[in-house]
This record gives sequence, C-alpha cells and structure tokens, in this order.
Amino acid sequence: MVIEHAVLNVKAGQTDAFESAMREAKPLIAASPGFEGIEVRPSVREENQYLLIVRWRDIAAHEDGFRKSEHYAKWRELLHGFYESMPQVTYFEEPIVS
Repeated sequence: MVIEHAVLNVKAGQTDAFESAMREAKPLIAASPGFEGIEVRPSVREENQYLLIVRWRDIAAHEDGFRKSEHYAKWRELLHGFYESMPQVTYFEEPIVS
C-alpha cells in the first residue's frame, strides 16, 4: 500500500463549501480501482488548512488510474477552485515502525 499525502490550503471564507464539496467528491475517488481509503483532516492551528491522506494499492492506481479518469475530471471541477495554490502531492511507503 502507498499513502498519498497533500496539504490543502483553502481560500479564506470557503471552508464550509470546501467540506461540502469534499463529501460530494468522495464517491468519485472511492470508485477508483486500487483505492483503499481517504481521510481529510482540518488543521488544529491553521484555519484554512487540511491534510489529505489517501491510501492506494500502488502509485499507478492514483497516477495512471484515477488521475486519467472521468472521475478525476469531476473531482477537479468540484475541488480545485477552493485551493489558494495547487497542493504538492507526496507518496509514502509502508511504515518502518507502527
């Protein structure tokens, strides 16, 4: 399994709309082959910041599967307008300690 990680900086005053759109978008990503789970957590200290964590079978499930799908086009339409800047996506392997 691979973890996709991104910090999402949402435009001021748009957090409620973003959270609603994220709930609407979840089934789009969940329908992707290789998808294993998602978490979106609001920051404790940064008002308009969220941590996106997606569990994938492998990087290809995200990059070659979801990102090239019609579901991603709809995901992008629902969510990308909320970001101050496009988030940087990072991938992580299995834990070395758990």
